[in-house]
Amino acid sequence: MTSQSHSKHPLSRRFRGYLPVVVDVETAGFNPRTDALLEVSATTLTMDDNGILLPEHSLSKHLIPFEGANIEKSALEFTKINLESSFRQSIAMDEKEALNEIFKMIRKAIKAHDCTRAILVGHNASFDLGFINAAVDRCNLKRNPFHPFSSFDTATLAALAFGQTVLAKACRAAGIEFDNKEAHSASYDTERTAELFCTVVNTWHELGGWELALRTMPEQV
Repeated sequence: MTSQSHSKHPLSRRFRGYLPVVVDVETAGFNPRTDALLEVSATTLTMDDNGILLPEHSLSKHLIPFEGANIEKSALEFTKINLESSFRQSIAMDEKEALNEIFKMIRKAIKAHDCTRAILVGHNASFDLGFINAAVDRCNLKRNPFHPFSSFDTATLAALAFGQTVLAKACRAAGIEFDNKEAHSASYDTERTAELFCTVVNTWHELGGWELALRTMPEQV
């Protein structure tokens, strides 16, 4: 008797086996090798039976600056991160511990969606991916679920879809509420970026683009 064949999750075919994971980082500067990584937030995505992309699970971490990290005062003023706050000090963890917890969530989502690897989605994604990769190297982590250099950039997608590149303006053009007072918090920006990415992808789906691709796509990734 033959075993029942496994039906793959619909998301496994949408991005060639990659699971999109929305990430935002808050940092103490612009150099991923020298400047502190202070906050990381990640949101995994899923897809329903109608091919609609949706945010699924989110996880945010406050990080203790790595030893010797550069911290630019102007960056803290921009993000409004107070490194001395008792709340932050009570929950902040080192980079390795924080990334291990986030990566565990991502690997679980990769498996659940029958994907092979994660791909980072971000607003100006190269910035976020650069800081993630630098932290992975510092912590000598061997199981980074993300593609090392490919990413999906919502600044580019929003420019195409809505003529906007700034996250707040792109969200508003897409009909997504955006509170400037909450901006530059990793968790808030990740949630809005996830909504923006899903809106762009789902709009293309509703216009028939994804159905056209499905008709010509081979079964195997």
